[in-house]
Amino acid sequence: MDIKILAQEIINGRRLTRKDDLQVFLTCDLQELCKGADAIRQHFCGDKVDLCTIINGKSGRCSENCKYCAQSAHNCTGVDVYPFMSTEAILKEALANESEGVNRFAIVTAGRGLNDSDFTKAITAYKKMKEECKLSLCASHGFLTEEQFKELRLAGVESYHENIETSRRYFPQICTTHTYDDKIESIKLAQAAGFCVCSGGIIGMGESWDDRLDMAISLAELGITSIPINALMPIKGTPLENLPTLQEEDILRTVAFFRYINPTANIRLAAGRGLLTNNGEAAFKSGASATITGNMLTTSGSTIARDKAMLQAMGRDIKPEYER
Repeated sequence: MDIKILAQEIINGRRLTRKDDLQVFLTCDLQELCKGADAIRQHFCGDKVDLCTIINGKSGRCSENCKYCAQSAHNCTGVDVYPFMSTEAILKEALANESEGVNRFAIVTAGRGLNDSDFTKAITAYKKMKEECKLSLCASHGFLTEEQFKELRLAGVESYHENIETSRRYFPQICTTHTYDDKIESIKLAQAAGFCVCSGGIIGMGESWDDRLDMAISLAELGITSIPINALMPIKGTPLENLPTLQEEDILRTVAFFRYINPTANIRLAAGRGLLTNNGEAAFKSGASATITGNMLTTSGSTIARDKAMLQAMGRDIKPEYER
């Protein structure tokens, strides 16, 4: 299969499935693959880059045993531990991010879900931000009930984040306190409540290339429109602390074939951007159309100002929706 011809077929409407021979993505010339991914990105997403930021609204003591995570109570990482932040502190951060021109702002919380008290605090914070900010709002609070999803949507939240993390096959090697199917059920509940779901995963956790291909296809089957790709940054005190960091070429190949398999989605750079030259410039030429940014995001090693300068120098459109 010629990778350049395949890119044009995807632009013309072809969509890849599990029945296709996806091994071509692992053996083809990387430069040609990235050129094709960039052409697909240009056709479906144009030059617009979606910038989003997050705040860690509740930190540490998570009951889940995800092997990559600094916030799991099962891992000894010395992470900061604090309860759900005040509405005032969250609003202050949201307004600061808005002033720097990001498009979306998310509260992320540690834990399997939110108890009633914390969920009430979250709703209060989202309603306040909806009143005083122009930002699009996103939430990442683990497993919620159908009613909680509905209430969150009524509070003005438009997007919900729920990573599938890896392939179905490899998931039990990463977490055993919840299942891959728990993730899928949560995603479908969020979609049914009217959310744009942001779902991707982490590469470099010891999975195979086939696991990465499977994750890309699974996200396409779910109809995910925002796909964050994280490159593992091994954290001391977690079971994955001694894994080697990924090479840039491997990250670029992954970003590129995710674009081929999910041509209309926002392929979003997330953790691990520090492993990439100029914090990801080549990835934006290899199919990426969005990124998590922010002055608090230590996993990225970047700032909003630096990201905006890089993207503007590339000729990308970073104007948020509320300024259009």
